[in-house]
Amino acid sequence: MIPSSYPNANEMARLTARMLLEIEAVHLNGAEPFTLASGLPSPTYIDCRKLISYPRIRATLMDFLTATVMRNAGFEAFDNVAGGETAGIPFAALVAERMGLPMTYVRKKPKGYGRNARIEGVMKKGERALLVEDLTTDGGSKLSFVDAIRDTGATCGHTAVIFYYGIFPETEKTLGDHGVRLHHLCTWWDVLAEARKSDTFDQTTLTEVEAFLHNPREWQSAYQNR
Repeated sequence: MIPSSYPNANEMARLTARMLLEIEAVHLNGAEPFTLASGLPSPTYIDCRKLISYPRIRATLMDFLTATVMRNAGFEAFDNVAGGETAGIPFAALVAERMGLPMTYVRKKPKGYGRNARIEGVMKKGERALLVEDLTTDGGSKLSFVDAIRDTGATCGHTAVIFYYGIFPETEKTLGDHGVRLHHLCTWWDVLAEARKSDTFDQTTLTEVEAFLHNPREWQSAYQNR
């Protein structure tokens, strides 16, 4: 079924944040920060991969994401749904099912043997592809996936994610300069607001997280200089 009537964006953001907290996909620790893929410290970490193990939440969020994309981009805007290796693959499959579209996935790099392909599945020249991933931080990792899609002769002007950090101002510009529009369900600000209501974390931790969210680069620099 293709969802078309769902809550407004603010309510979907609140509910998404609540679900992520409920399944303990959200991790906050100001005293002993996590290390991000960039090597930089962060008092926040989120694991959207956990969602695949919760059928009711998984189904609801995929309905939300599909409705969001169609509301924002159009009901007949795509011909193919591509998932980014690896976390984006299950979510792309679920969105493709809802939209009644073919699904493909994009490798991070060529296989190194056989066809040496980056695109798995069938993607045709001229098709309009939607790139689906679990999350985005600064948007940089999406560009390689988009370029791989475009190398097939298809177009890719949209990417959809469940979670968008929402704290790095360059993200949407980075994607926009590459001709890509971002669609998302919630950000760290939504999670912080819901965490304050639920008493999931202590006040000291939430205060440290808020300081990070307001100025992540400054927070990282200060922590590394401690």
